[in-house]
Amino acid sequence: MSPDLTRTLLARGVRSEYPAGTTIYRSGDAPRTLLVVSGLLRVFMSSPDGREVTVRYARAHDVLGIAVLVGGPADVGVQTLAPSTLYRIDGAHLAARARGDGEVAWALAEELNRRLYENLQQTAVHAFGSVRQRVAMHVLDLASAQQGPGGPLVARVSQQELAEAVGSVREVVARVLRDLRSAGLVTTVPTGVHVIDPTGLHDQTWNPGAG
Repeated sequence: MSPDLTRTLLARGVRSEYPAGTTIYRSGDAPRTLLVVSGLLRVFMSSPDGREVTVRYARAHDVLGIAVLVGGPADVGVQTLAPSTLYRIDGAHLAARARGDGEVAWALAEELNRRLYENLQQTAVHAFGSVRQRVAMHVLDLASAQQGPGGPLVARVSQQELAEAVGSVREVVARVLRDLRSAGLVTTVPTGVHVIDPTGLHDQTWNPGAG
């Protein structure tokens, strides 16, 4: 979109800061449209028995809530995994502009297309990703599901349990964790794996060259 149009859309927004471990959106809340200025968030769904599955990660420059402008509220929650800065956009104003302005409508279509391709890639990582990619994703998923408000990001899992979850063996997983420790992304603690750099660990899940 043009700079003038972007400024018009952002003029009605509100900037907010959130600490790590904050659930900023729950199933049933009124829809919101958010621009991620900085940080890392996860979008997740919950089962009736309390289990959670991550359906998307959002980081700087991503937008949350575009789909609900078209399809209505989604049965998801949103949680910050790192200190995050968000800019809330007036969704009703954005939707109204999209109905009458092809430039805005096309920008929203492009954003939805990016989300589709990210979901396809995440599915491919789960099915075909390297051990390093699958370990990074599983540790991040576990840690975020177990994180309390403002608490540390720790995946409470043994190396053997992690190996079984990603379809590998403990020796290979131990080598991957050693590499992730050397990169400053995680540390191992008695209770499991402590995520030091959640954004950096998320990068590992998208690196096609990860071994």
